Amino acid sequence: MKVLGYAAQNPTAPLAPYSFERREPRSDDVTLEVLYCGVCHSDLHQARNDWGFSTYPLVPGHEIVGRVTAVGDSVTKFKPGDLAAIGCMVDSCRVCSPCKDGLEQYCEEGNVQTYNGHDRHDHQPTYGGYSQFILASQDFVLRVPDGLDLKGAAPLLCAGITTWSPLRHWNIDENSKVAVIGLGGLGHMGLKLAHALGAEVTLFTRSAGKEADARRLGANNVVLSSDAKQMESVKNQFDLIIDTVPYEHDINPYLPTLALDGTLVFVGLLGDVPQFNTVPMLINRRSIAGSAIGGIAQTQEMLDFCAEKGIAADVEVINIQDINHAYERMQKSDVKYRFVIDMASLQAAAPTL
Repeated sequence: MKVLGYAAQNPTAPLAPYSFERREPRSDDVTLEVLYCGVCHSDLHQARNDWGFSTYPLVPGHEIVGRVTAVGDSVTKFKPGDLAAIGCMVDSCRVCSPCKDGLEQYCEEGNVQTYNGHDRHDHQPTYGGYSQFILASQDFVLRVPDGLDLKGAAPLLCAGITTWSPLRHWNIDENSKVAVIGLGGLGHMGLKLAHALGAEVTLFTRSAGKEADARRLGANNVVLSSDAKQMESVKNQFDLIIDTVPYEHDINPYLPTLALDGTLVFVGLLGDVPQFNTVPMLINRRSIAGSAIGGIAQTQEMLDFCAEKGIAADVEVINIQDINHAYERMQKSDVKYRFVIDMASLQAAAPTL
């Protein structure tokens, strides 16, 4: 299938129109026309090969909402015309212990990434949602519930599930106190979801000007992490701290704010953590952990919850032709809080391909 998209051809080239062949559909495949695709910070990292494993040409995009255009003979979960979604992965081994437990993101053989991965069957590269069409096995396609705003739903496929999964794993409810470090694409979803679960929610930030927006998004409290007195005032409080910061930073100031048996979980940082002091961990049996996206069943649970509670990401909709400028703005944190591409704009690129 010939598909139009936008791709990075090397780490320094701007994304540009690109025509490529998608694999032929299999009997269990669902084919989507992409309607909206969120722009994740990891799209920029992978386009620029910041993590060292990008392969080119690279078509980013793993926050995908679309409409089903075709289904294979064995598909029972979807029919043409349905609204559907694809997130960060499109396959896994399906037989290891994590896969059997619905934790495909932790597949022992490695899940197949929606882009910059390789298909398990034909070993061809996978290409993401900055494109006209995408296809995947029905078992890795999500149902879009009625009532969800499609533009605001796209970032739920990564930013939403990345913060939802630790909230569910650590059993957050109305009796919990949760803090979120950082107010960006991930952080704003963490505030919304923790608040909707009934928790008392605090934002840690280094920027005094974010208080009003944080409270609008669900924060009960805002703490300036650079203010020693404010940090002292929240010692021994939080059952869970969700750390959304994507770059190397000092976590030592946050550890004393955890309650007994509290956990600080990384969801944004891929890389090294500066040295931390274990004393606060030993004193109150505190933990440091990490969490990656969520399994397919949990992602569907999150989408259903968001539809029930009227939750969507705060987005700025752009045309695909503006993607390079959006990347520049994203590097400066100049977006509240997620760019989403209206993929109808891709048709304007067709004559150049």
